[in-house]
Amino acid sequence: MIKRTMKEIAVWVNGEIGGADGTHDVAGVSKDTRTIEKANLYVPIVGENFNGHDFVTGAIENGAVGALWQKDQPNPPSDVPLIYVEDTLVALQNLAKNYLASLPTKVVAITGSNGKTTTKDMVTSVLSTTYKVQKTEGNYNNHIGMPLTILRLEEDTEIAVLEMGMSGRGEIELLSNLAQPDAAIITNIGESHLQDLGSREGISEAKFEITAGLQKNGTLIIHGDEPLLTDKVAQSPFHVITFGNRETNDYCPTQIQQKSNGTYFSLHGETETEYFIPVLGKHNVNNALSAIAIAKQMNVSTTDIKKGLEAIKITGMRTELIEGKDGVTVINDAYNASPTSMRAAIDLLQDLKNYKKKIVVLADMLELGDKEDTFHYDIGKGIDTNKIDEVITFGQLARKIAEGAKTNFPENHVHAYNDKQALIAKLKETVEEGDIVLMKGSRGMKLEDVVNELI
Repeated sequence: MIKRTMKEIAVWVNGEIGGADGTHDVAGVSKDTRTIEKANLYVPIVGENFNGHDFVTGAIENGAVGALWQKDQPNPPSDVPLIYVEDTLVALQNLAKNYLASLPTKVVAITGSNGKTTTKDMVTSVLSTTYKVQKTEGNYNNHIGMPLTILRLEEDTEIAVLEMGMSGRGEIELLSNLAQPDAAIITNIGESHLQDLGSREGISEAKFEITAGLQKNGTLIIHGDEPLLTDKVAQSPFHVITFGNRETNDYCPTQIQQKSNGTYFSLHGETETEYFIPVLGKHNVNNALSAIAIAKQMNVSTTDIKKGLEAIKITGMRTELIEGKDGVTVINDAYNASPTSMRAAIDLLQDLKNYKKKIVVLADMLELGDKEDTFHYDIGKGIDTNKIDEVITFGQLARKIAEGAKTNFPENHVHAYNDKQALIAKLKETVEEGDIVLMKGSRGMKLEDVVNELI
């Protein structure tokens, strides 16, 4: 974590020391008084419904050595070591940028509509076989979280793997300029944020912002089956590496085998080497390809790449296979959903064998804009009646999934619910030993409540 004096930090954030002489030693940064540790610098963020300045005194009492203070905020405490700044959020970001620039750490940045977190976990696991690596923890991937992630880096960390999320246009550009990555990965372009960005083209432009701070000699790794990305890199000054299902890509999978314990595959042109990821879903092979690509770029041996992939620990609720009660298996993929990721999850379930019944529980996909009804309907219509036995939906939008499914399924095999407890009761009545159930929906639908009832 960052270890500097208040005076050194004041220079980095263009601030002014007040209330102390600036010699206090800072060890770490926090924006939350509940998690303050001894010698932390407290950063009071001003939000729509809260103001961290109200808690500066409490932060000091809990162990903080000092705090930032936004100049337009009234009544700063006189007995607390402070650094006065124009904007505490901008100061936090500048502090992170300058701290990272002071380290020898290389940065791998990751964004995309789907698979960011899984790819981050894979890249970290593979690179950790050879280097000291730290990664974005949890969902600390936005304009506040990523600076906090950077400030947690140890000074001898060799590679930082930073996930970059967004809520709108311009945010990834900001994050990229803060991190100045040596390499960047764009996992794919899906439909998430259509409501805000209007089109997949708009989403592509927003994700491509990851190149804003990419080093001039940096490496850009992209999904080569996506024209919205390949067209953009035609004149790119970066070293571009592609991955995907087409043989024209630099990294392409072959001999994919889906088994209950994970997925096996080889690389086109390297069929003598078999890779294994303890993760379900052919779509996750693409995520693994990007991890292989960056690892090879950083001179990790094939042996270590294999070890790293085999040892990955995926962040929860992402294609997580769980043995539930009474012999029922659950695929918990309830962290989030878009049409692309939902189709991939359904394809995974359709490919699995040796289960008595296969049941999908699909909830609303949010933030899809004007075409949300069509997206949901098409998901339902595309489910294969020969490979899925029951379709159960949750939420008002997901009723369109049920409508689409009913064009192919018998009506008594498709059920739509707005009440979660009624859905749970139906599942408990339906599932039996040997069945497998897929749970997939947007974060706001909280399908983990249903998962917990089954496990």
